[in-house]
Amino acid sequence: MSTQSPWRRPDFRTLFTATAFSQLGGGIGYVALPLIAVSVLGASAGQVGLLATLSTVAFLLIGLPAGAWVDRMRHRQVLIAADLARGALCASVPVAWWLDVLTLGQLYAVALLNGCATVFFDVGSQSVLPSLVGRDGLVRANAAVVSLQAAGNVGGRGAGGGIVQLLGAPVAVVGTAVLHLASALRLTGMRVAREQKAGAGPGPGSGSGESRRLRAQIAEGLRHVLGDKELRALALTASLTNLGTQTVNTLLPVLFTRELGLSAGVLGLYLAVGGVGVFLGARCARPLASRLGHGRALGAAGICLAPCALLIPLVDRGPWFWLASAGWLLSTFKMGVDNVLGVSLRQRLTPDPLLGRMNATFRFMLTGAVAVGSAVAGLVGEFAGVHTALWAGGCCLALAFVPVFLSPVRGRRELPQQPPVFHGPGRKPAAQG
Repeated sequence: MSTQSPWRRPDFRTLFTATAFSQLGGGIGYVALPLIAVSVLGASAGQVGLLATLSTVAFLLIGLPAGAWVDRMRHRQVLIAADLARGALCASVPVAWWLDVLTLGQLYAVALLNGCATVFFDVGSQSVLPSLVGRDGLVRANAAVVSLQAAGNVGGRGAGGGIVQLLGAPVAVVGTAVLHLASALRLTGMRVAREQKAGAGPGPGSGSGESRRLRAQIAEGLRHVLGDKELRALALTASLTNLGTQTVNTLLPVLFTRELGLSAGVLGLYLAVGGVGVFLGARCARPLASRLGHGRALGAAGICLAPCALLIPLVDRGPWFWLASAGWLLSTFKMGVDNVLGVSLRQRLTPDPLLGRMNATFRFMLTGAVAVGSAVAGLVGEFAGVHTALWAGGCCLALAFVPVFLSPVRGRRELPQQPPVFHGPGRKPAAQG
């Protein structure tokens, strides 16, 4: 397909705008929901950890079959339905608070179901992207999307902390609901994905024969990712990164508001620093890949920047806050580079009929690692202390680069020109490149 700028494609602009709304809303909710648990409902470190676990455990529960389902469904409808569900779920929280019936149980349910909707949105948006911009435009498109996600984290988490401090956490969640609904409305303008249906066959729940076919399709996605040395290394490095990040971030509301006595606005500022790092890394990814080569840029970013994560557990008042913030900024800069170059490589290594299952397998591993990190943070924080949990997460982040650094990815100078040829069920695609 043409190498023209993805910005010349109306459907990419539509997806980008909708994702902007969704990311901004998600950033606000990321700060507001745990602060509701801590400040309104008096949740303990273990309960905050459980809330964070439930928000991502959906990727472990339905992540793999979701990929097979998305490969059969029209991506536009998947994205719209997911945003409508997330908007309604988030709206239920301030309504319950206003009626004075809000409980931790409801927050747990909202976190779990919101995570299920996010599974479908994330898998669907990554799966539709190659058809919107062409495979030659993936690096530029992914750089734009990752930059957007980072900007959403900066704006959303910063705004979330400020809104919570000024108006209260329940009011902040209203903004999350409105932004998800705005994303759904924007997606109604997407044209290409209206007719697209990546795979033939019925959707979920069509009998025992369909269940066997679903299992076979899931197995194809797993074999494609875990059987390829480059894809496997990318998945392991990203999973370790998510595990460490979530182990650190889960208990930050407890650390900042209870142990350090800092405000919700300072917490939002600290989290926003991570968004700045991801944004800068995403913007630098293409120039780094052009100068060093695609794989060498990933390897260099890992070995030079990953150890900076050991500064994060030093967070405290005074100068230690700024030192830890610098470590967080450099660590997230690496994540921005990884996100652009890693996602582009895995999309170029995957044939179209397997895109949904490949993305779902990655999401299963990556967000499954987030769920595990939340649980680990809650348990370690409850029994060994918050700072111990931060050190565990920092060490994990510092070592996350190793799988990619020791794999064939590090020697790759360019992306493959064509994806592997998909030979059908039961046969592994032949790698090209």
